[in-house]
Amino acid sequence: MSDERDTRLPLAPWLQRQLDNLLSQRGHAWLLQGPSGLGQYPLGLALVEAWLCDAPTPHGACGQCASCHAVRVRTHPDLMVLMPETALLALGWPLSEKAQSEIDDKKRKASREIRVEAMREAVQFAQRTSSRGRGKAVLVYPAEDMNHITANALLKTLEEPPGDVRFVLASEAAHQLLPTIRSRCLTHSLVWPGADEAGHWLAGQGLPGAAASVLLRAAGGRPEDALMLAAEGLTPESWAQLPRALLRGDPGVLANWPAARNIQSLQKICHDLLAMASGAAPRYFAANELPRPPAHKVLLRWARSLSEAARTADHPYNPGLMLEALVSEAQIALNSATESTP
Repeated sequence: MSDERDTRLPLAPWLQRQLDNLLSQRGHAWLLQGPSGLGQYPLGLALVEAWLCDAPTPHGACGQCASCHAVRVRTHPDLMVLMPETALLALGWPLSEKAQSEIDDKKRKASREIRVEAMREAVQFAQRTSSRGRGKAVLVYPAEDMNHITANALLKTLEEPPGDVRFVLASEAAHQLLPTIRSRCLTHSLVWPGADEAGHWLAGQGLPGAAASVLLRAAGGRPEDALMLAAEGLTPESWAQLPRALLRGDPGVLANWPAARNIQSLQKICHDLLAMASGAAPRYFAANELPRPPAHKVLLRWARSLSEAARTADHPYNPGLMLEALVSEAQIALNSATESTP
């Protein structure tokens, strides 16, 4: 991802409306919460950019001043971004010199959680005087990636915040945060866009209407996730064919994806079959794209197995063998419905 992609593109209209609302309120700490794919990161970044802007408007940062440019090129002296190092690298934010040196020298790998060392640097940053006179801002995303020690380090600063620093905690699993942290923030729950508005926005990002509709359904109604699926090469045809391909033991699109994405896709099939078995409509697939639901106990057993597999998805012992096992398990579960037919 390029350094400027998320700051140069206009906010999606439903995010812009939420930004306008947030900017009309006061508070030193905001918790932006909701499921993944609803825009916590771009909304949080737009909020801190507006706070630091030299010429802010009721609708956000001006986008033209020296402050906005500094945010865009990731060099603003009054902005601290706290993320797992893997996320910082993916989104174009620089690591500290020490962290970058350790990773370059192969002393360790980039962290998948927000390290306590980074939080301690943020605490020191919060206590310093603003460089540009517009105050300071700290953006934490995903906030649930703080471990207990890191979260407690942040808590002390939230309890007694310095006068010119404000915080945005953006989370896709706010229930995992310490209750004491949640209680010290103003909370904003992200709004789900309507299907028509989301589809129109996706079309503006280069997805034609039919593809946008299918990928939006595949993403559970989350527009950013739909865009990510498209970027990863998912086509409407391959998604629609996946359940019946698994019925034949064919991995299909799963062969090109990492383990975590594969497990999520299988969980979506399992979810929809459980819904159909209970008389509800499927969420991620069209009903005619799914095979006949297996017995309820088979689906529950499959769901539990997928949940266990998800715990090691980021570090599978052997990705190829893991995919083979996942496809085999799916084929057995899906074919049990046919085998049980009188």
